[in-house]
Amino acid sequence: MTDLTHPRIDLHTHTTASDGQDTPAELVNFAIRQGISVLGVTDHDTMDALAEVQQHTSDAGITLFPGVELSTTVDRAEVHVLGYFVDINDDGLTAALAEQAASRFSRVERMIAKVQSLGYAIDGDAILAQADFGTIGRPHVARALIEIGAATDVSDAFDRFLKAGRPGYIPRDPFSPEDAVQLLVRHNAIPVLAHPYTTRDINGILKRLVPAGLRGFETYYAEYSPEQHQELRAIADEWELIPTGGSDYHGVGFREGRLLGSAPVPYEVAERLYDAHEALR
Repeated sequence: MTDLTHPRIDLHTHTTASDGQDTPAELVNFAIRQGISVLGVTDHDTMDALAEVQQHTSDAGITLFPGVELSTTVDRAEVHVLGYFVDINDDGLTAALAEQAASRFSRVERMIAKVQSLGYAIDGDAILAQADFGTIGRPHVARALIEIGAATDVSDAFDRFLKAGRPGYIPRDPFSPEDAVQLLVRHNAIPVLAHPYTTRDINGILKRLVPAGLRGFETYYAEYSPEQHQELRAIADEWELIPTGGSDYHGVGFREGRLLGSAPVPYEVAERLYDAHEALR
């Protein structure tokens, strides 16, 4: 991995292969404009965008960290696990991700029916058709609610309809964070806990996941404050985890504070992740 004098790093992004708004080519073009030197692409439950992203990043001289994001729930709290350096030619991992994608589709299908039963005329067929281009998730439902004027933006749609405890919410099928970490470990990827504050019990989750093989901890998350970054860095150091970071970019205007390249990720992060993967090889 080439050293860089003034790197700009974003290790948490999404494309239209899952619930992002940019195609792989659009994401890389925007990364070029934003001055990104190291890019992590981490679509939900799919590696479908990675081959195309690799082609564009190679042409642009951007280092790609190929990844994936797995979603789990513990006591109604969101626990997401990022996996870095996934292998797009790993048939076993591809099959496991396909199972998760099928579970996502079923969940969204039930969520659409629930929202419609509340009297909101979202177009279920149009939402589900987007699964033809990749995995599907709650942001697709959120955008449908925005289109009919039932929500002002994605955050509003989640807050009013789609998160736990709201009338349109449907829980995920059983898939524990330990399952997610161990799946990635089995396939020689580096597992990282994403946006830790959403777990509601950081140390409790780490007590479960570090023994399962967790290697990193998303410290420099774009929506978090500098004080939170500092607090999370102390936790990462205490648990001897790699302090990763990224914007969780889904598209311009998706959510405030998640612009591509907006997380202050030190170059040390990319080096440590890269070295951890080289050690596995």
